[in-house]
Amino acid sequence: MGGVVDLFAGEITTELLKMLFNIARKSCICKSSAEQLSSTLEQLGAMVYEIKMAGVELTPYRQTQLNNLYKTLEEGIDVTHKVFASPRWNVYRNLQLSRKMDQIEKKVSGFMKTMAPMHVLADVHHLRADTAERFDKLEGSSRRIEQRLGAMRMGGAGAGGWVIEEAMKRVEEEEERWGADSGFVSFGVGLELGKKRVKEMVLTERDEFRVVSICGIGGSGKTTLAREFCKDDLVRSYFCDRILFLTVSQSPNVDHLRAKIWGYIMGNENLDCNYMIPQYNLQYEWRIGARTLVVLDDVWSLPVLEKLIFPGCKILVVSRFKFPSVIKATYEVELLTENEALSLFCHSAFGEKSTPLGSNENLVKQVVSECKGLPLALKVIGASLRDQSEMFWLSAKSRLSRGEPVSEPHENKLLERMAVSVKFLSKKVRECFLDLGAFPEDRKIPLEILINMWVELHDMDGEEAFAILVELSEKNLLTLVKDERTGDEYSSCFEIFVTQHDVLRDLALHLSNQGLINERPRLLMPRREKELPKDWGRNSDQPFNAQVVSIHTGEMNEMDWFQLDFPKAEVLILNFSSTEYFLPHFIDNMPRLRALIVINHGSSNAVLKNHSIFTNLPNLRSLWLEKVTIPPISKASILKKLSKISLVLCKVKNILGQSVELPQLFPSLSELTIDHCDDLFELPSTICGMYSLESLSITNCHSLYRLPADLGKLKSLQILRLYACPTLKILSPGICELAQLKYLDIAQCVNLACLPESLGKLGSLEKIDMSECSQIRNLPRSASSLQSLRRVVCDEEVSWLWRDMEKAMPDLHIQVTEKCFDMDWINE
Repeated sequence: MGGVVDLFAGEITTELLKMLFNIARKSCICKSSAEQLSSTLEQLGAMVYEIKMAGVELTPYRQTQLNNLYKTLEEGIDVTHKVFASPRWNVYRNLQLSRKMDQIEKKVSGFMKTMAPMHVLADVHHLRADTAERFDKLEGSSRRIEQRLGAMRMGGAGAGGWVIEEAMKRVEEEEERWGADSGFVSFGVGLELGKKRVKEMVLTERDEFRVVSICGIGGSGKTTLAREFCKDDLVRSYFCDRILFLTVSQSPNVDHLRAKIWGYIMGNENLDCNYMIPQYNLQYEWRIGARTLVVLDDVWSLPVLEKLIFPGCKILVVSRFKFPSVIKATYEVELLTENEALSLFCHSAFGEKSTPLGSNENLVKQVVSECKGLPLALKVIGASLRDQSEMFWLSAKSRLSRGEPVSEPHENKLLERMAVSVKFLSKKVRECFLDLGAFPEDRKIPLEILINMWVELHDMDGEEAFAILVELSEKNLLTLVKDERTGDEYSSCFEIFVTQHDVLRDLALHLSNQGLINERPRLLMPRREKELPKDWGRNSDQPFNAQVVSIHTGEMNEMDWFQLDFPKAEVLILNFSSTEYFLPHFIDNMPRLRALIVINHGSSNAVLKNHSIFTNLPNLRSLWLEKVTIPPISKASILKKLSKISLVLCKVKNILGQSVELPQLFPSLSELTIDHCDDLFELPSTICGMYSLESLSITNCHSLYRLPADLGKLKSLQILRLYACPTLKILSPGICELAQLKYLDIAQCVNLACLPESLGKLGSLEKIDMSECSQIRNLPRSASSLQSLRRVVCDEEVSWLWRDMEKAMPDLHIQVTEKCFDMDWINE
């Protein structure tokens, strides 16, 4: 029995009863009401306890009744607190409180008038539980008969089988209506049992349970359980929705995490990560206001955990490891039972909860058995076998069975089993999956980075690269996370991110790190280290043949780098966390380098040193810089082939100043993206000479107030994004000269007063997004001349202006949006 019933049978009635007994002893005025209410509660508590022990969920109507009573009892606790705080000499105050307690007693007594139906309800629950058990046995017999009727081959059945299968689908649809109260498919009691055990640890005031944990091997569903626990209505009510969920990972920024936790506890969620947390506050236990739960997911080390434990909150740790020195209560996630594993696998492989009629049941069970009850393995391997032939399944079963060395630990066995799902991918798709190991764990990967990387590495266009992402997502090898604005061909890649389970990332690393280190096609650092791996230095006397090189460190000075030779490297990814970073000299030894990605994961912008390396990158086509102060680039650093630049959270005044000749530095640039750059006040006029520019995206630049007057000279420009630039008040009339422009995004430019009068000259414009432009109240008359316009995204307040034009523009579709304020980028 979950939800409110647990509270009645536990803490809330106990707490209120104790207070009422104390009031009866203390206050003469409230004594009568307190004694009467105590007597009623004792009877009610016994009845609710009987319902709880029946073990069956209440109907929504009954649950609503108990919810209402729960709120009344909460009100009672609030009144009792006030009684305790009121001095005896304040007779008027005590009379007021006595009346309130009388009102509460009447409400509870009114509920108790339904005591007879409550008795009946308890009996019915006992009867339902007993009947359900008998029907479970009957259902098992029925399913065995159905299985005997089905043909024992993979891929279908005859006409008779089709009739039975259709009937079973209808039965399963009915079961889903009764059994699925959320989007999570648990296939059995595993999830509910786990939530119940975690509740027993977390929803208590006992001191030894202040820090508790969920523990289990990678892919066992720890994080899923933690997230579902946090969504639970009882948990949210207990903590008044004050739940902070943080991912720690193997390479955490501890200061950043500490500031987030401390700020959340203190009610200042924008606390700077450099804030010095007062030590005296950490020396004793206390709590401010409502209860607070902090969930620390993917914790790898005790020293890190110890720095993240604060007083004033409950801590739930999610980890592969136990930390007995600080955690006294742990729930170990159990692997799925045979039936649960079969159900989850069938859902992934067939889209059903059980083995379909006409399928080879023995073969299915053999494959499931090789997954050893691990949810992630069942999900991934099941998806890889979906819609495949029986011969394909037999081959997969053989590979799985061979991947079980007796001496290896369970997680290594898991990697070998899951490698089967990768080996059956086409060569190009498999290579793209392995590339994902080049990115840090537990990070959202912007789609733009992956697309650019794959285009340069694997000789494909953007459409094929995106199709591969979708295929990997459908096979559960990655997850696509979409922004609410995403949905058509003009959607920015910034609106889509890729995430990956850490076990799948481990799989990519495991497969990439095979063979001699100098011969590997990828040279990857699995996690952040203080220095380069020692085996890189030991093998530096020979060139490395890697096409992809990924490095993840802290601050790096000139002397920290080895002299390495990468004659075949085409992609270099530099991840670091520091305020200064010396770019490695060996970039000069990368003549084939086509994509350079530099990402600072620190809390403030990093100053890049050794920027002279940009003078010797003749084949560089894609450059991504994130959270760095961009150095001045010499006129000698002409990047002739550079076609894409992305500047994210950067200081850009050195590269986008009025004196910088952008057309000379980047003569072939086709895409320029500037995102969250707070020192961009105006675009340099020289940008108007970049005639090859096809896409200009300026988003979340809150200081931008002016655009160049000659922007219309960008005759090749097809996409112009000016999203969330609140200081921008005017669009320069030159925009109307952009004859090739197909998409204009001015959403969340909240101070933009109007659209240009000559807007109708944009003969190629197909879509305009002007949502949350609250100052725009009129449209230019020329807007009716936009003959290519097919879609307008706007607020309700201005939608009628566009609807007046629908008669002249029959193909126009107007999409009215709700206001959306997305601050997820702050957590990155």
